[in-house]
Amino acid sequence: MGLFLAGVAVWLSRIEDWRSYTPLAGGGGAVGEESGYAHNEKPSGLIRWLTTVDHKDIGILYGVYSIIAFAVGGIMVILMRTELLTPDEAIIGSQFYNSLLTSHGITMLFLFGTPMIAAFGNYFIPLLVNAEDMAFPRINAIAFWMLPPGALLVWAGFLVVPFTDIQPAQTAWTLYTPLSAGVGTGTQAGVSGLGIDFMLLGLHFTGLSATMGAINFIATIFTDRGSDVNWANLDIFSWTMLTQSGLILFAFPLLGSALIMLLLDRNFGTTFFLAEGGGPILWQHLFWFFGHPEVYILALPPMGLVSFILPKFSGRKLFGFKFVVYSTLAIGVLSFGVWAHHMFATGIDPRIRASFEAVSLAIAIPSAVKVFNWTTTLWGGNLRLTAPMLFCVGAVSNFIFGGVTGVFTAAIPIDLVLHDTYYIVGHFHYILMGLLAFTVFAGIYYWFPIITGKMYQKRLAKWHFWLTMIGTNITFFAMLLLGYLGMPRRYATYTFGVGPQQIIEVLHQVTTLGAFILLVGQIIWVWNMIQSWYEAPTLQDNDPWDLKETGQFTNEWGWNERRLETAIADGGEEEEATMTDGGDPVDGSADAE
Repeated sequence: MGLFLAGVAVWLSRIEDWRSYTPLAGGGGAVGEESGYAHNEKPSGLIRWLTTVDHKDIGILYGVYSIIAFAVGGIMVILMRTELLTPDEAIIGSQFYNSLLTSHGITMLFLFGTPMIAAFGNYFIPLLVNAEDMAFPRINAIAFWMLPPGALLVWAGFLVVPFTDIQPAQTAWTLYTPLSAGVGTGTQAGVSGLGIDFMLLGLHFTGLSATMGAINFIATIFTDRGSDVNWANLDIFSWTMLTQSGLILFAFPLLGSALIMLLLDRNFGTTFFLAEGGGPILWQHLFWFFGHPEVYILALPPMGLVSFILPKFSGRKLFGFKFVVYSTLAIGVLSFGVWAHHMFATGIDPRIRASFEAVSLAIAIPSAVKVFNWTTTLWGGNLRLTAPMLFCVGAVSNFIFGGVTGVFTAAIPIDLVLHDTYYIVGHFHYILMGLLAFTVFAGIYYWFPIITGKMYQKRLAKWHFWLTMIGTNITFFAMLLLGYLGMPRRYATYTFGVGPQQIIEVLHQVTTLGAFILLVGQIIWVWNMIQSWYEAPTLQDNDPWDLKETGQFTNEWGWNERRLETAIADGGEEEEATMTDGGDPVDGSADAE
């Protein structure tokens, strides 16, 4: 098999240059030769999007896919929060609730979070480092096209349940064994448990996509930088994407291995995670060795976006740039030494718990360095409260809440009390929604003029910010209070008969109110994006944020300026010149200059 794969690789290298857009002339040159000219223009319509290898097009595909996944995950959580308005089962059954709970987590982490970051990386990393494209354009396209089938497999249980006995996965997103291993005769075993198998296969697709993308980002930043970009002046967003890609290379293959073992346990009678074999705790070790670096895979690029965008509207450059870079690298290293703080309640050796507690507390230090640098950048600056700036400031505020609540759970005695309560849900949602989603919105608003050539409606953008900020804090702060009251997570009902039942019910209703406020905010955002993209007048200003005044007119805006100037010189037709590996612009005539 190895010889066969090597033969395929050699054959492909003979017929096609994988680092360019076009086949080598005659189909026979060697890898590394400059390609000939490509087509004068991209195909139009659907064919363009199905066949594109342009990093900007692929970035848009990633973005649209991620927004669809974000909408699906959001609808799932609205259904769950509606059910939790009352203590009893009222709207959806507990099984459907568990299915939504499981798919919501997987959707937001694997189908929205990581692909959305890849959307920004694909579109802007080559522009920021002055590369012609991603290092491997075709592999870049393959990485994206693995995501749609992955999503269909993750959601397959919902798609086939009306027609078959197959049930959606109901294991929660952590897929803890022995439940996920199909033990017993419940809905997660036998034919009805095929929804879990579909989900596991879908996770494989998303993991392969992320790994291929990570290799591409690393190769692009290391080998395809422009001559004017070096390690000393590499932008902070590229630094965080590079660190994130390194984490993906070490974390995702382990998840893939664990998923294969779980599939074998479910379908071929192995005992990797069963009590008579490796044991259920083995799954937790393998899962969280991936799972906690995954938190920083989702958090580091958003931190990079804050560090990149915040100074643009503060009138000054990022304070302590080198320390922000060093803290990014420190988080990347330390993130692999904290996984067992998710397992303090499992009865592992107290000495092991103590070591993980120490590292879990230590990783807060580089995170605090970033917060210090962001606030110092703001201090004394000439602040402009545009939509990107508001979302960055909101992200910093939410990150402080999420970070401080995380420090408490790093302490073993406190974690034993709060483990598996709504406190944990509130904590990590302050990071995922409060940091990740907020910086996604900041990046979309900041780069909207580059992506579309137009400007969004600024008043609607501020409505979007305030509704999202208020909704986020109402929802997740109430969850923290629920956790302090001992409300366990992942329950479809809460008719316990003990404890402050009335207060718990009120807090659940407050949480649901916050979720609906968030929903209204996102509807406004979607309307603003679509309406502005189609109906807003085309921008003629190549510096819509006045970045030249503070010396922060970065490479991607320089590229946009050259594009606009070329469009004006060509009579107003804004057509991009496709670049080949040799760096020559493609044009239909030899005397285009």
